[in-house]
Amino acid sequence: MTTGRVLALLPRRSDWAAARRAPVRDLVAGSTVALVALPLALAFGVTSGLGAEAGLVTAIVAGAIAAVFGGSNLQVSGPTGAMTVVIVPVVHQFGPHAVLMVGAMSGVILVALAIARVGRYVRYLPMPVIEGFTAGIAVVIALQQLPAALGASGPAGQKVWQKPIEAISHFSAHPAPAPLGIALAVAAAILIGGRTRPKVPVALLAVAAATVFARLTSFDVDLLGHLPSRLPAPSASFLDPGMVGALLPSALAVAALAALESLLSATAADGMSVGQRHDPERELFGQGLANLAVPFFGGVPATGAIARTAVNARAGASSRFASLVHALVLAVVAFAAAPLVGLIPLAALAGVLLATTVRMVEVATLLAIARTTRADAVVLALTFTVTVAVNLVTAVAVGVAVAVVLALRTIARSARLDEVPLDGGDHSDEERALLAEHIVAYRFDGPLFFAAAHRFLMELTKVSDVHVVILRMSRVTTLDATGANVIGDAIAHLEKRGIAVLLSGLCTKHDDVLAALGIAEHLRRDGLLFDDTPAAIAHARGLVHGHRASGTLRPARVHA
Repeated sequence: MTTGRVLALLPRRSDWAAARRAPVRDLVAGSTVALVALPLALAFGVTSGLGAEAGLVTAIVAGAIAAVFGGSNLQVSGPTGAMTVVIVPVVHQFGPHAVLMVGAMSGVILVALAIARVGRYVRYLPMPVIEGFTAGIAVVIALQQLPAALGASGPAGQKVWQKPIEAISHFSAHPAPAPLGIALAVAAAILIGGRTRPKVPVALLAVAAATVFARLTSFDVDLLGHLPSRLPAPSASFLDPGMVGALLPSALAVAALAALESLLSATAADGMSVGQRHDPERELFGQGLANLAVPFFGGVPATGAIARTAVNARAGASSRFASLVHALVLAVVAFAAAPLVGLIPLAALAGVLLATTVRMVEVATLLAIARTTRADAVVLALTFTVTVAVNLVTAVAVGVAVAVVLALRTIARSARLDEVPLDGGDHSDEERALLAEHIVAYRFDGPLFFAAAHRFLMELTKVSDVHVVILRMSRVTTLDATGANVIGDAIAHLEKRGIAVLLSGLCTKHDDVLAALGIAEHLRRDGLLFDDTPAAIAHARGLVHGHRASGTLRPARVHA
């Protein structure tokens, strides 16, 4: 079975059928994405703490491998802002080489998740959690860029609030207007140009203009520095089996983020196109192989990038050939112009990421979620706060946990136990009076599970002045062990008081739950389980008539 699953994840000839239909369009789209991706790759490499070259290598190697092995025809992979938020603490605690080890370990985890077919479950992640951690990531990235924008420097990996505060203090004592001006100008150009000229690589043009400005003026600004003119030779020197245990939590966090961001990006790409549908398991497999390969070239962990994927889709890409072209063009442009790329001011790259953070946050969506329900607003705010104050993975775990609890609470409250009339309009007045006086029916509506069961038990035990209780089960949507046990407790409680209990409309799967727990066996044995309510009413009527004739109802059985 495992071999079959692995074979299903491998590339197919049909993957490239669309590339043969419109190669020129894919070539143009891929080249456009490369121009957009270049400044982003440089910026994310610098922010990660491994340097701009690490960002370039990641965009090239991961972009190519994920394009071939991934599950989306439009996905573009590379370094992302969300990933740098997870990487920076690893660099600070264990050093740059540990990031390479974490990346390789996360690749193994992603491949395992793909084989286990976990990708399909990401679609169930609540929207408030997604939007909350996206907004939180934007804030963290913006805070990370403040030192470069203010012309200050400091040790990497400090707490998210500490470094910006120190940078502001340094700027107050030693104002450096040039870096701040460059960062704000680049950010403004990208935001304005993105709205007015969405098809133009405004980010690249803004960074180029900032570079020229820095060269023509005498302002003191930090530059990107030397970049290699070719891909580094593959090396496995970072592999250290003794570090596996210490780095496993970080690797799990990177793998979780890579899976989440890639699948969300691929889903968004499907919505931007016609007839495209990604394979979540193959997407995880492709991202896993990409993250396995990148560390050997000195790159950082990668994932599907929503901004670059969106540019690819809007530029007219129709196949994964465009994503492959993006990686190849990026390699040619980056390494052929390595000396010029090294002259880019760090403040310009900070401006690129500041603009990216603004684009990440959909204010209208956040406000809409906050207005929907109180539970959604709580989950959104909590996820955002934990993302900024603690870390992304903890935020997702906390957000999902709280969302599940609140959802269960809502579902439990939606379940009802209603007393229903037993007459169908064709009974005599005497019969209706008899039924109203001695027989009561309760209808369950919705799920009868642990979150709602005990409330139903409290209601049922309040029944008084009746001889027969009919529990109508046909509208029970879910029955778990707790709910079944509560039914057993209710039956036992009522029978101890001399009240006969009948069950009607019990479906097969719910009857199996009761049978597995040994509940209501005596009702089944004595023929007190009925397919429909009219049959149960007829039997209840016979019991009541027998009670009137003999003065006693049939002896109640105590359910053990």
